[in-house]
Order: sequence, then C-alpha cells, then structure tokens
Amino acid sequence: SVLQLKLWNKYRVSNIPSLIFIDASTGKVVCRNGLLVIRDDPEGLEFPWGPKPFSEVVAGPLLRNNGQTLDSSALEGSHVGVYFSAHWCPPCRSLTRVLVESYRKIKEAGQKFEILFVSADRSEDSFKQYFSEMPWVAVPYADEARRSRLNRLYGIQGIPTLIVLDSKGDVITRQGRVEVLNDIECREFPWHPKPVLELTDSNAVQLNEGPCLVLFVDSEDDGESEAAKQLIQPIAEKIIAKYKAKEEEA
Repeated sequence: SVLQLKLWNKYRVSNIPSLIFIDASTGKVVCRNGLLVIRDDPEGLEFPWGPKPFSEVVAGPLLRNNGQTLDSSALEGSHVGVYFSAHWCPPCRSLTRVLVESYRKIKEAGQKFEILFVSADRSEDSFKQYFSEMPWVAVPYADEARRSRLNRLYGIQGIPTLIVLDSKGDVITRQGRVEVLNDIECREFPWHPKPVLELTDSNAVQLNEGPCLVLFVDSEDDGESEAAKQLIQPIAEKIIAKYKAKEEEA
C-alpha cells in the first residue's frame, strides 16, 4: 500500500527484518537497529535505548596493529571515520585500499583525523590479518559488546560503511564510502553533504535510501548542466534547512 511504501522510505529500510524504535511523543527515531538491541539487551535494562554520545559508546581501550593500546579519549578533538568493514567482504577490501591512501593524504595535510575500525570479521585471526593492512586504530575484536553498541548507534545495515564525525562526535556524513571514492585527492574533507550531487556510479547507492529528485540534462552541454544545478540548488538548500531545524536527516 501507499502507507507501507511511505514508511519504508521514511525510515530508509533496505532489508528485512528491520525493527525501529520511535519516540511516540515526537515521532523521532530513538534507535534504528532494534534487532541488535533486543539481542544485546533481552532484559530491557537499557530501555528506552536512546542514542548515546559517541564518546560514551566507544569508551575503552583501542588497538594499533603493532599491538599497542591507547585509550579512546585519544580520539577527542579529531575528526573520526568510524569504519565498519570485514575481510570476507570484497567491496570492503577494495575500499580499504583507497582509504589507506586517503588517510595518509589527510594526515600529511596536517588535519586531525583518525579512523576507528569496527570489525565484522568471522574470527579473531581474520580480524588480525585484515587489521595488519590498516594504519589506524580498532576496537578490540574480543570486545563484541562495544562493537555491537557502535553498530546500534549508527544503525548499520550493511558493510562497508564509513561514518564521518566532527571533532565533537556529531555525524557529518553517513556516506563516507561514497565521498572517499568520489574525492580521491581528499580536497573536500571532511565531506559535509552537498545539497546537489552529480549522479555517478559510486553515489547512485543513495537512490535507495530515500526520496530523490533526479534532473536529466544534456551532458554534452556544460552550460546546461551548470544552469540546472543553479536551478535546483536553492530548492535543495531549503529542504535541508527545514529538516535541520527539526533535527532530522533530510
């Protein structure tokens, strides 16, 4: 029915089963990953399962691939990429290769940036093998509870996913994967979302995540493309501002 379709679009459901908790008084999403919640907290001790600050959820020791540990407080004051990935997943491995270069470029440019690997590997050995390729930090594989809490915090429904946070721990973009692949030179880091995008192979995934307006223009004519962008830019900015005022994702 139309109502069912509206609900699927509103909550960006891309696979089933999916369980989303909502605050009935405000209509705001409390938690996107309800299935993980009831698995991790069957007694309901953490009810009403509202979002917690990143710093609270990530709190604890982190690893480097040389075996050194550091406290999660070391991430404070940096932009952070929270990287959900696994060695068994081919798109993850290809993104990791690009991400290693992006990470190096951003650090060399003097930016405060760290990446936190949250593994979905199927064994500790697989985690260690994959993490050995990464120059950043990770949640220890054995700390399954903390890995699960991070999955819940961002409602992860598939990998690879790269969530980019600002220095306060607030989400800049959930589309870090798309941004990294579209901006190999990292000129637009930390990748604040643009109101209007040019459709490419790598960002087409966003068509599955909610209502989109797609404007077709004659690609042979650069002037027409620019004019089209100028036409829809103010409309897009207005829509984004409206959702931002409601503290919702556009």
